[in-house]
Amino acid sequence: MSVSLAQLQRLKRQAGHRGAAPAAAATVAVAPRQASLDDLRRLLRVRAPERVARPLDADRGLPGVEVAPSVRLLERRLPMEPAPAEIDGAFARRDAIARDRLLFFDTETTGLSGGTGTRAFMIGAADWQGDALRIRQLYLTATAGEADMLALFRQWLRPDTVLSSYNGKCYDAPLLATRYRLCRMDNPLAGLAHVDLLHPTRRRFRGVWENCRLATIERNRLRIVREDDLPGAQAPAAWLHYLRGGSAHDLRRVVAHNHQDVVTLARLLLDLSQGEAGKVA
Repeated sequence: MSVSLAQLQRLKRQAGHRGAAPAAAATVAVAPRQASLDDLRRLLRVRAPERVARPLDADRGLPGVEVAPSVRLLERRLPMEPAPAEIDGAFARRDAIARDRLLFFDTETTGLSGGTGTRAFMIGAADWQGDALRIRQLYLTATAGEADMLALFRQWLRPDTVLSSYNGKCYDAPLLATRYRLCRMDNPLAGLAHVDLLHPTRRRFRGVWENCRLATIERNRLRIVREDDLPGAQAPAAWLHYLRGGSAHDLRRVVAHNHQDVVTLARLLLDLSQGEAGKVA
């Protein structure tokens, strides 16, 4: 069986091909006016698209050390005025709080809605070590490291740990509880005392400034000014951009943002604990 060259070209156009392979084209160019069925099959053969590897961005450096596959740990100490061994807890309607039991924590997550579809890709924590505040941060460089990150964070907790956060009772703690459950691990936060600084902050400063967001309180009350701060709402995009091979620049800014958050928690708790002296005049 044979077909004419005109018929072959018409069939080729109908099949939607952009062009034949160079070898096939050469065959047609030198072939007689009649093409064989084998030529037709060769020209109409469908090729699988070739996968092109996406190059990684050159700026991939991240702070800290890898302590488990896809998990990095960054630890620093910030000199601070020593906190009293027993901190007045009246501001939180509690008895005195032992300084050495406090653990300030904050998470960076893939969304603000919570639920099983949201994961924490970074956990920051701070506690007092003598005359310094120790800041430790765990974060993921791939989703596969989540269980290891959660296991490492649980090692920072003791049965007598007093957690402190900003809206962590409603958001961070339940989100971590969900992630522990999905990883088939016991939730180490369950049963721990928790001082959520959002509520006493609202009682004291509601109506003083435009809102009681942590950034507003630290700027107006604690006089903390952040430079080149990446808003928390942009943290998920920064992490996902890195996972897809992009620059680590914005992920490093997320690390800096989380670091400042836990430092602010420690300073805010001390400010609130000063009672009447800590109120706005």
